[in-house]
Amino acid sequence: MSDRTEGETEASVEVAVEARAVADLSPAERRGFFERSAGVDAVREDVVPIVSRVRAEGDAALREFAEEFDDVTVGNLDVTDEAERAVEAVDDETLAAIREAVSNVREFHERQAPTDWRETVDGRELGRRFRPLDRVGVYVPGGAAAYPSSAIMGVVPATVAGVEHVAVATPPGDPVPPATLAAAHEAGADRVYRVGGAQAVAALAYGTETVHAVRKVVGPGNAYVTAAKAEVRGDVDIDFLAGPSEVLVVCDDSADPDLVAADLVAQAEHDPNAAVTAVTDDETTARAVAAAVTEQVPDRARAETCAAALDNDASGVLYARSRAEAALFAEEYAAEHLSIQARDDEALAERITNAGSLFLGPYTPVAAGDYASGTNHVLPTGGGARVYGGLSVDTFVRSSTVQRLDRAALADLAPTVTRLAETEGLEAHAESVRRRVEGASRNGDGDAEE
Repeated sequence: MSDRTEGETEASVEVAVEARAVADLSPAERRGFFERSAGVDAVREDVVPIVSRVRAEGDAALREFAEEFDDVTVGNLDVTDEAERAVEAVDDETLAAIREAVSNVREFHERQAPTDWRETVDGRELGRRFRPLDRVGVYVPGGAAAYPSSAIMGVVPATVAGVEHVAVATPPGDPVPPATLAAAHEAGADRVYRVGGAQAVAALAYGTETVHAVRKVVGPGNAYVTAAKAEVRGDVDIDFLAGPSEVLVVCDDSADPDLVAADLVAQAEHDPNAAVTAVTDDETTARAVAAAVTEQVPDRARAETCAAALDNDASGVLYARSRAEAALFAEEYAAEHLSIQARDDEALAERITNAGSLFLGPYTPVAAGDYASGTNHVLPTGGGARVYGGLSVDTFVRSSTVQRLDRAALADLAPTVTRLAETEGLEAHAESVRRRVEGASRNGDGDAEE
């Protein structure tokens, strides 16, 4: 399926946001906040045949789906050359912004690059080495809109990790937005394909006549893209199953209600299903934030989308009985984006473990991380921050352990290894050690025959 969204006509949108007490939430209302879904189950049945057709029919299926879902007739699926030319097609200001974002994101991710190590202890040389995946695919949403930032966030950490072949797949707009193509090129993509939706994920996973199969597929997308990633997982690796975007703002009475509201509205414009919430320990602040949101939404270009997101079960403006209750709410919410706007933001951050990315202080809007501060904006949603983090260099490398034992070290370990092996009924394991130790002893001085 496509990422295409119809243009909105935003006329006289009315929003009425009210502040509510955390303590007054019913069990069902709490579930609405804490059990957020990526929407995969609702579309999984639609995605399965798409994946199967791409796997069986290759490029022909991709072209048919482009006609059906995107209303676009696709000639060349590979638009790598077009991406290179797009650098000249975008205006100077946009190109400068793309290059600045690429530079900042690259600098941040270079600090994440893991280093091989070896250490020797009592004759046991042990270590760990890291090697990049050889081929990865980055999905970049598109359709009617351009998302150059998603190209940057997916491609840059892969190139920093040393991936040999980084492919980008993005929906076949007519044309594909030059800013997206230019960003893919500037970020270092080796191939760019004009294919979107579930069919793009299938093409990257299994390959077609044009699209090279990869080892891992990463990147954000709509419910169909996410469901396709769930379907191919196991045949290839994926990053994670991400749903609609989220923000949680934790604030106190020192926060500027207009700025808190602006952050909520900014995240709400992503998607009608976005989850946007603020929680504070001060009721007066909560009511001021709610009033500011109500005032700001009608002035936004995507006011209808914002209003729909604010009406979600996972969205709202809440006040807690204490700072501790607000922190506990945030910990359970496990937000994709956690903004802390309070006097003691560092102390609050220490109390909240579950978050995809933290934004501390009044001058750190989520939008900065979305585009150019350097951190990655591909982050876990739906409570996924409880168990894993966002896209990073680690996403694109795998590790191996390394060991070398000298004869004395093996002799020291032999009693432990043989006892445990025999306890588990694996006599041959014990014998593989025993033969070496006893052979060394027979040759004298711990030296085995060459």
